[in-house]
Amino acid sequence: SIYSLKGRRGGKPLAVCLGDVERLYRYCQVNVPDELLQDLLPGPVTLVLKRSEELNKDLNPFTSLVGVRIPNHPFVRELARACSGPLALTSANISCQASSLTVLEFQDLWPRLSLIIDGGPTGDVQSPECRLGSTVVDLSVSGKFSIIRPGCALTPTVEILTQKYGLAPVSP
Repeated sequence: SIYSLKGRRGGKPLAVCLGDVERLYRYCQVNVPDELLQDLLPGPVTLVLKRSEELNKDLNPFTSLVGVRIPNHPFVRELARACSGPLALTSANISCQASSLTVLEFQDLWPRLSLIIDGGPTGDVQSPECRLGSTVVDLSVSGKFSIIRPGCALTPTVEILTQKYGLAPVSP
């Protein structure tokens, strides 16, 4: 129903949202130091890792990878903590449009939704960078990384991965 609601193409995977880094180990095969996870999360970064058997097989059945977000937003994290499993996650907008930062910005979708909760802005509404979405980085290959989407945190993410942890970018 998320794909239909957003007009999203079927082969584009959905990420999952968790409330805490510790929960990531249940749903992913983690091949990076815990300190690296703690340096990037919570924050505006989506980490792509190999999925574990614990993750619902109906979520992105066409890939062995999964994107994981732990947003730095108190309401979203509390909501994720209250759920027994991960939440499917996507921006609140029609696919390929700018990301919404407030509930009023996606009111054209309201009639098609079962529930709308206003947990406050998810970013600085005056900042164009906040509308770029999270930086999506693939960490599924040990010792390497690739940027899938530059997003709003590209520079600090790449600095952490290369300078602090010595990971090498995968050549395109």
